[in-house]
Amino acid sequence: MRTAIVSAMQQELAAVLEILPDEQKQVAGGREFWVGHLHGQEVVAVLSRIGKVAAATTATALVERFGVDRIVFTGVAGGLATGVNRGDVVIADSFLQHDMDASPIFPRYEVPLYGTDSFATQPELTEQLAAAVRRALPGTHVHRGLVVSGDRFVSSSAESRVLQAALPQALAVEMEGAAFAQVCHDYGVPFAAVRTVSDRADDDAHGDFLQFIEQVASRHSAAIVEAFLRP
Repeated sequence: MRTAIVSAMQQELAAVLEILPDEQKQVAGGREFWVGHLHGQEVVAVLSRIGKVAAATTATALVERFGVDRIVFTGVAGGLATGVNRGDVVIADSFLQHDMDASPIFPRYEVPLYGTDSFATQPELTEQLAAAVRRALPGTHVHRGLVVSGDRFVSSSAESRVLQAALPQALAVEMEGAAFAQVCHDYGVPFAAVRTVSDRADDDAHGDFLQFIEQVASRHSAAIVEAFLRP
């Protein structure tokens, strides 16, 4: 069983690499993939890069080049739903592209030729990830449900309100998960994702984002990954 661990930010990847005892770098598609082991399990760690196209390239390379059996994504997101606050954790049950709009040919949000607007994460793997979050981060407020992705850093209260009105079931917003979910759907590879909420996707979203990544999100990622892979 080879597990891909994908990080959204360099700081998070660095924290994950610190707990891998024997990682070796391989380069493919202009990306650095770190192949090693953790708790006796084969691991490939990589930075997703930002945005859906970059994420899809990374996901495809993991499947085609490295033959991973499952993909776990850790990163940050902006909270959308009421009560999804900074420091909370969101575990995705499904992903939707909030900027997908091929209307009037297809309904808004529907991915052309798929007949759906969302892609589910793999239930068993998601349950395993949720259990790892509970072990690694006891006392943290955890949410599960829909996460939406788009090629835009949502950082204004006005835009956040538009998303909340259009997609009231969405818990959080980010920039890569829907691409990973679609690629994994295409290849039949189990996928699960967890996001630490860094902001409320509002006018204050850009404030201390990088500081939060370094001080909170990176530690969350490493702790969750270790708990997930520990026997």
